[in-house]
Amino acid sequence: MSDSLKHECGLAFIRLRKPHSYFQEKYGTSLYGFQKLFLLMEKQHNRGQDGIGIGSVKLDMPLGQPYIFRERSAKQNGLSRVFAEQSKRFAKMTRKGIIDPSDPDSVKQKFDFGGELLMGHLRYGTSGVFSQGSCHPYLRRTNWLTRTLMVLGNFNMTNAGALNQRLIERGQHPVFGTDTQTVLEEIGFHLDEQHQNLYHQLRDAGLTGQEIQERINDAINVPDLIRTSADGWDGGFSIVGAIGNGDAFVMRDPRGIRPCFYYEDEELIAFASERAPLMTVFDADAEQVSELAPGHVATIKKDGEFTFDRYAEPQPMSHCSFERIYFSRGNDPEIYSERKAMGAALVPQVVKSIGNEIDKTVVSFIPNTAEIAYQGLMDGLRLHRRKEVAETLHKAVAEGGVSDELIDDLILRNWPRGEKIAHKDIKMRTFISQESGRNQLVSHVYDISYGVVQKNDNLVVIDDSIVRGTTLQKSILKILSRTQPKKIVIASTAPQIRYPDCYGIDMSEIGKFIAFRATVSLLKRDGRESLLDEVYEACKRELDKPVDQMVNQVKRVYEAYSDEEIAAEISRMVYPEGTDWDGEVEVVFLSVDDLHNCLNVECGDWYFTGDYPTSGGNAVVNNAFVNYMEKKDGRGYDLVF
Repeated sequence: MSDSLKHECGLAFIRLRKPHSYFQEKYGTSLYGFQKLFLLMEKQHNRGQDGIGIGSVKLDMPLGQPYIFRERSAKQNGLSRVFAEQSKRFAKMTRKGIIDPSDPDSVKQKFDFGGELLMGHLRYGTSGVFSQGSCHPYLRRTNWLTRTLMVLGNFNMTNAGALNQRLIERGQHPVFGTDTQTVLEEIGFHLDEQHQNLYHQLRDAGLTGQEIQERINDAINVPDLIRTSADGWDGGFSIVGAIGNGDAFVMRDPRGIRPCFYYEDEELIAFASERAPLMTVFDADAEQVSELAPGHVATIKKDGEFTFDRYAEPQPMSHCSFERIYFSRGNDPEIYSERKAMGAALVPQVVKSIGNEIDKTVVSFIPNTAEIAYQGLMDGLRLHRRKEVAETLHKAVAEGGVSDELIDDLILRNWPRGEKIAHKDIKMRTFISQESGRNQLVSHVYDISYGVVQKNDNLVVIDDSIVRGTTLQKSILKILSRTQPKKIVIASTAPQIRYPDCYGIDMSEIGKFIAFRATVSLLKRDGRESLLDEVYEACKRELDKPVDQMVNQVKRVYEAYSDEEIAAEISRMVYPEGTDWDGEVEVVFLSVDDLHNCLNVECGDWYFTGDYPTSGGNAVVNNAFVNYMEKKDGRGYDLVF
């Protein structure tokens, strides 16, 4: 993705099924779980670099001893920093004789992250707050094991305002600013209720305090807790939670918008946001890693019982398409095959754009995450060429024979030519990201391969997606134009992004989308700008309705033009001005239908079509358009409804 688009968050969870002594004997360390947590997070580091956090719960700790821990950081390289600091702390305590690394009990008692239950979070902050205090996990401490709660997740609630209002109406005092706090307090409220009801029943039955706590430990009903707490949540989410008594849960939204996978064996149970990290860290086959079913909660009780329960009514599946296009690591077997298919699906448009001049075309990719789709595009172009060769040979045979000259022409010429054109300078990119207001440096983020593209060549470059178009215009196309091709074709494996996302991706301000700006430009060109005012008034009327009755009025903006007309205007808008190049630029996009044909699962497409999977999405898009018309910055889901 050439535009800077923040990733969805990543989560990791490990529940050890064996005592620490087992891991000490088999693997030579009592920190097996801690080490695996680091690897599971490191293999998902692409999912968020705004901050990280880890948590630990120790089972059956003696009275008076701490049992729940967390560490968070919003500093640069937070993942390696936190684990390095904890490792140094462990080594220091070992040198001082506080911890005996060969004694599993010593490790568990003295090292904070020597617990049986471990969780980790890689944060991309949709809230815009990037302090340590906004990093997951969030922790709610009490002096009761069964009222203490820690949660983290990959999620965004479109109706956080309404959820906070519900807390207020109960008499609570919520801390505004993050929907994570709202989720923590909502689950915590119902956990308190369960605890209190059980406590009073057991106390009235004459049990002692210690007996009451032991009975509550066994009786806490996690599926009921989640079922009650999640009633009314509107958004996409995968959430991990741990109760102080050692019970844990992992839940996924009813439409499967946010991803969640798990692996289990006789030693442990592990969850992650992606399949491939679980396969790598635990040396597992794809068939050994399963997807947590949407609308279900996985519960691991303190005694190790592992169960699945449905907590919400079934809903149409709406997996996030961008997980397939961009976010998830490409070494997942399904993701890899889908991305290759996306590249191949662009072949007809690419061939048309270059006038079928395959012998005068160089094909490449930018950024590196588009490389798999590039391989698919190259395979597709080769197949296209093979068909042409076969047809020509069949025709020549029918007309009397195949000459050596024809064979040379067919076999040696006009085959797809792939090259590495752009090379990212990581140090330069880091420097620029740390220094604002340095647009003049942006065009130097990439180096190019000189002498590969000839003056009469076309240059086709495949990209994951085009969101704002800013980097494309100010950097990518200026860089590519240095090769002096006849024409540059940018081929996007994502359709035109037209609508805000409100389920966890950094795409909330509609006025920044190049597809939207191109459509507005066409409306102004054609004297139809009044349509924007009509849609503005319609959006305001929608926002006065109950959320479940709202419809997406912004669709009307795009109805006036075809996909091809909007793509042509985008091509005009991103042309790299201020260069000595006078070639042509064309931007082509994968169609929504082709995207769905490439995917192996049912995926949502609301950012392309405006068909939101939850009612909150319609409220968000209408509000985002109102913000645009009123020249207000900010997220479209910063509203109470």
